[in-house]
Amino acid sequence: MTVLVTGAAGFIGSYICAALLERGEHVVGVDNLNAYYDVRLKQYRLAKLENGAHGNAFDFYHLDISDREAMTNLAHSHAPTLTHIVHLAAQAGVRYSLEQPFAYLESNLAGQLVMLELCRNLPNLRHFVYASSSSVYGNNTPAPFAVEARTDAPASLYAATKKAGELMAHSYSHLYSIPATGLRFFTVYGAAGRPDMAYFLFTQAILEGTPVRLFNRGEMKRDFTYIDDIVAGTLACLDTPRGGHRVYNLGNNNPVELQRFLAVLESSLGKKARIEEADMQPGDVYETCADITASTRDFGFAPRTPIEDGLPRFVAWYRDYYRI
Repeated sequence: MTVLVTGAAGFIGSYICAALLERGEHVVGVDNLNAYYDVRLKQYRLAKLENGAHGNAFDFYHLDISDREAMTNLAHSHAPTLTHIVHLAAQAGVRYSLEQPFAYLESNLAGQLVMLELCRNLPNLRHFVYASSSSVYGNNTPAPFAVEARTDAPASLYAATKKAGELMAHSYSHLYSIPATGLRFFTVYGAAGRPDMAYFLFTQAILEGTPVRLFNRGEMKRDFTYIDDIVAGTLACLDTPRGGHRVYNLGNNNPVELQRFLAVLESSLGKKARIEEADMQPGDVYETCADITASTRDFGFAPRTPIEDGLPRFVAWYRDYYRI
């Protein structure tokens, strides 16, 4: 089969591409390589895919998913064999949505619509899997977050666009019988991750001797989920279309206090952090915690990586990549 993966040069997308290639799939990757963070890291991920043992089964296209004509032409050229889509391209970041709101309109809303229109017109499509986010739960959902909980009070524009993407997918699935699944990812971390995420920023600050900013004085919890667990869950979901539109949580189901997370990171680095306490930031939430009952039941999702294992792996990659 041929699998179209959007956001192929992104953190999760590059791992999904690698796992699909490893099991013998033909992968069509799409990414616009935007400059939200250092493009060199995206190019590094792409190079690993293109130069790897299965690089001849990877076709990359430098395209923006909101470009309807370009994406339509791409889908049409692969239509006979294109059976699955993993749509991960999006404008990420809660705080960035306060600065550049229209970037979220173009990528997360217009881009989602373009992808759904592709699905509507692909004759052999078996499953459309797309990335949502734990951010849709806002600050008013009791932990653990169940997929059935109300998600109509987003705390950020980013979260609002992710919820809107779910509603759009539900509509298209209902109207056009598209097997569609949204995955609400919970704080994914790991090697070659996103530089705007806390674990990346904390590592950089500790090694440089600059202060680590702990928002809300570190009194927050996150359901940190290691990338290998996310990949396993995403592929298991991709292989198990259940008809209609469904939404699942992919999280570690074990929220960690930020103070403990920082302590494990300090141990992995062998260096203490300089702490600078800060107020809660607009758009942030106090806690995330995934109820994974449904994803475990329906496709066997079982996260296995505690931060005591995942963070040292990230630190080893970071030191190698930056030659520290």
